[in-house]
Amino acid sequence: MRCFGATIRALRHHGGAKKEAYNTPSLEFVQRGFENLEKHIENIRKHNIEPVVAINSFISDTEEEVSYVVQTCKDLGVNAIVSEGWAKGGEGTKNLAKAVVHIVENKATKYKPLYDWKSPVTTKIETIAKEIYGASAVEYSKKAQLNLRRIERLGFNDFAICMAKTQKSFSDNDALRGRPKDFTVTVREIEIAAGAQFIIPILGKMMRMPGLPAIPASEGMQIDNIGKISGLS
Repeated sequence: MRCFGATIRALRHHGGAKKEAYNTPSLEFVQRGFENLEKHIENIRKHNIEPVVAINSFISDTEEEVSYVVQTCKDLGVNAIVSEGWAKGGEGTKNLAKAVVHIVENKATKYKPLYDWKSPVTTKIETIAKEIYGASAVEYSKKAQLNLRRIERLGFNDFAICMAKTQKSFSDNDALRGRPKDFTVTVREIEIAAGAQFIIPILGKMMRMPGLPAIPASEGMQIDNIGKISGLS
């Protein structure tokens, strides 16, 4: 993966903003939350890949906040490009596409896996948890321990690991924002996708099937007599 997305809203979140303030400009929250983006950059580089950061634009972003992210990424040797695909379609993503092409053509590197697929399942899980998430330890529930023995019995130890956890934190705890440290992740159970040859550790109390919001976005959308649509943002 050469390019990955970030938003100013998400950086505000990881900097400590409350949900109702995600759309409220705050350079302070963005500065605090940048440590989360920095960890993502470090993680990609662990695979011997140089990334490009796509700043997916929202109307609530300010020039000051965006400039801070662009410059701080530059200080890390990473190109951050504002992507306006939502508002402008393909025209709004041309600069991003050019940046990705440039890095592919000028910084050719060979992808390096994080772990050896021949390693024990627990070693692979713990490598991801510690190297990518920043955890200090991994705990396995009794059910997960039974699942591990089943994997061993079936001879599926060489499968790749596909972790399942909350998207709101590097940890398995939604409340730990930014770049949490010295935490333990809990493997509550482990599923097997034999056809795809994946082992799927499920971490913490994540919801497997996301629910709809209390108020669907469609309730705020309208179309007038001449066909003009409003409320999509």
